[in-house]
Amino acid sequence: MKTILVPVDFSGATAAVVAQAAALAKALTARVVLMTVIQPPVVIAEYGALLENIAEITEAGEKAAAKHLARLQQQVERRAIPTRVWQATGSPVTLIIEKAAAVKADYIVIGSHGHTAFFDLLVGSTTHGVLRRATCPVIVVPQSTHKVAAKKSL
Repeated sequence: MKTILVPVDFSGATAAVVAQAAALAKALTARVVLMTVIQPPVVIAEYGALLENIAEITEAGEKAAAKHLARLQQQVERRAIPTRVWQATGSPVTLIIEKAAAVKADYIVIGSHGHTAFFDLLVGSTTHGVLRRATCPVIVVPQSTHKVAAKKSL
């Protein structure tokens, strides 16, 4: 059985990415692995008081992510597609590539937020990093499909 890895960040792109991955999985009789990566808050020395709250903030993010993933899993499974979920905390690109290798992903379906090149230069792009490092085909769901898929839903 083929495996499709679907990294999501619960942004406006998520509905379109999951819908496209589900359609591909149905066509290929594949299973879907939904994943998300929680990035720990950036610590700045001037905000020492916030250091005490980092564990709480990260834990709250992990709990919220687990709920969102469970909801997405139910949506995909309603289409009779075997689905697993996985979440981690750390560097998104590295963890996505590692997970793709671990599950022997045949495809990665990921969204594009449509940021400008300047934004990507300053902040970086998870999608770009995955495209550069992936050893399997990567399907990028463009920003233009996000609004359409959000209206249709699964």
